[in-house]
Amino acid sequence: MDRSIHLVVIQLKPRKGDYAANLARLTGIFSQIDSLEPRPDVAVFAETALTGYFVEGGIRDVALTAGAFARDLQSQYTSAVTTPQPLDVCIGFYETWNNAYYNSALYVTLGGDEPVIRHVHRKLFLPTYGMFDEERFVDRGFEVRAFDTAWGRAAMLICEDAWHSLTGTVAALDGATTVFVLSASPARGVWRREDEGPVPANLKRWERLARDIAEEHGVFVALVNLVGTEGGKTFSGGSIICGPNGDVRAQAPLWDETIMTITLDPHDLTRARSDAPLLTDLQTMMPHLMRTVDRIQAGEPLALTYDDAPSDGGPLTPAGKHGDGERADAPSTEETTRQPSRKSRKVGAAATKKSAPGPQAGTPGRNGSGPIPVVRTPNAPGGPAPLEIDPELTAGWLISFLQEEFERRDFGKAVLGLSGGVDSAVTAFLTAEALGSQNVVAVRMPYRTSNPDSLAHAQLVIDHLKVQSRTIDISPAVDGYLANEPDADPARRGNVMARERMIVLFDQSAKFHALPVGTGNKTERLLGYFTWHADDSPPINPLGDLFKTQVWQLARFLGVPDVIVSKPASADLIEGQTDEGDFGISYAEADEILNWLVSGYSPTLLGARGFDPVKVELVRKRLAGTHWKRKLPTVAMVSATGIGESYLRPVDY
Repeated sequence: MDRSIHLVVIQLKPRKGDYAANLARLTGIFSQIDSLEPRPDVAVFAETALTGYFVEGGIRDVALTAGAFARDLQSQYTSAVTTPQPLDVCIGFYETWNNAYYNSALYVTLGGDEPVIRHVHRKLFLPTYGMFDEERFVDRGFEVRAFDTAWGRAAMLICEDAWHSLTGTVAALDGATTVFVLSASPARGVWRREDEGPVPANLKRWERLARDIAEEHGVFVALVNLVGTEGGKTFSGGSIICGPNGDVRAQAPLWDETIMTITLDPHDLTRARSDAPLLTDLQTMMPHLMRTVDRIQAGEPLALTYDDAPSDGGPLTPAGKHGDGERADAPSTEETTRQPSRKSRKVGAAATKKSAPGPQAGTPGRNGSGPIPVVRTPNAPGGPAPLEIDPELTAGWLISFLQEEFERRDFGKAVLGLSGGVDSAVTAFLTAEALGSQNVVAVRMPYRTSNPDSLAHAQLVIDHLKVQSRTIDISPAVDGYLANEPDADPARRGNVMARERMIVLFDQSAKFHALPVGTGNKTERLLGYFTWHADDSPPINPLGDLFKTQVWQLARFLGVPDVIVSKPASADLIEGQTDEGDFGISYAEADEILNWLVSGYSPTLLGARGFDPVKVELVRKRLAGTHWKRKLPTVAMVSATGIGESYLRPVDY
């Protein structure tokens, strides 16, 4: 068991819900692995690698028994390889077991007469927060165990299992020297972190978790993540291999499918555990800690003892064993003695309000005879994620999203409305980068009262990117309808224009066989500053989770002409209209307030943090009063299979 371990990590982009198509791809992947030198001992795939993760109600369509899954893998492997050598495969899947569904990981040896299943791990911790609702669809597992392989002893964890340090501890105590963490964690967090590089914020947390498991227990950790998108949620890749000192040995690229190989030396485990024998310490103390856990679970109170306190026994006396006259439910010595008197509490409180003296000039230092220096730190209250973004990371993320969505939907061309504003300009830049300029059709749709600058600024983008373009005047169509509605106010007229533009955009989509791309930003969506079933109609939108101020940051990075970035934002539906004039507040102020509100902070707390209560209330009312615009039509549910509520299928389009 003391030889080098040749490991290969596969970042795969599964087609969601299409197990057969994803399984068929393994033939080519196994063939590539078979040709590698040195030839891998084990190939590691991510969580739900052949189905995608967010399949929800479609789990029943893709779940397999472990035996059936192993046989499918064996069939693909034997048809792909030219050598008789076996290969271990560690891979995530949805499992049927004991008449229930599980999110599981399989470890199997392929290449013999029959596949040999070494272990099945069933995910313990099922997230039910934020975008996740996993426990609604699968059952929990309840064990973490290590198992033997031809090259050593290993254990598997699935995604959130690794967020709880105890699982890595259990695996190491069971003898695992390598821990495989299979993940399908959507990327989150685009803010800039100078010391961490341009990667999603949660991927850095994953790196910290992997390094901590490795260093605390002296084990190798292989964290493998999916790539691709599901319903707008993008899996980042960036898979990580950590050594037993907590060092990152290898990291796969973001966003892209990758086969990454590495050779690990088991002697590194011996050196690491000798330098920091934390696992040995834990093995010694674990029985005592387990007794403590049992007492905590049983609700036993702490029986505090020390030399001056009366006691019937020594340090190993079980909790709750008291001498005559002491009730089991009586307060402990600690409980009766730790509270200071009212007078002393007042003195202490007063003392904390006084400024502590700083070191005096000429007083002796470091020998205990002088005053101790006081270091005062500013208050650092919590808050939401910053609005400043890492534009390089954000651009790469959104370009990957666009490429993936177009591939999944089988479109090669995009059509978008180009207004001359910053949102549509940024969308055009991203789409041209994702698909190539020749595959983007930019459509200008002026009304007779539109600002001539809008056409000119849109032309700047067209000329810069060299995309295809069309200019379609919507005046005849709009005026033809409004001729019968002479009492239509400016708001109604603006809505008619916005909806006519969507008619044009979707018709051009049919003409060019091009997928419409939306251009609305998060601020507009949260404030309801769009026309329902118009601006929000395109099936994909790269900017919908970026605040307006973040779109401006991205625009400058992408090189959008400054005249577009710096001009006042306007829907250009009514002459002289500006967005901020309609809001009664600037985008910078609105974004700051929205960022706090949607992160769960109350208006009262914002007032305490120094925000103008009038502006907070203005934003809150717009946010609360436009929820209906961010939802699909409300359907009266009369069955147990209501679409979007109970009938939850794995395909996003």
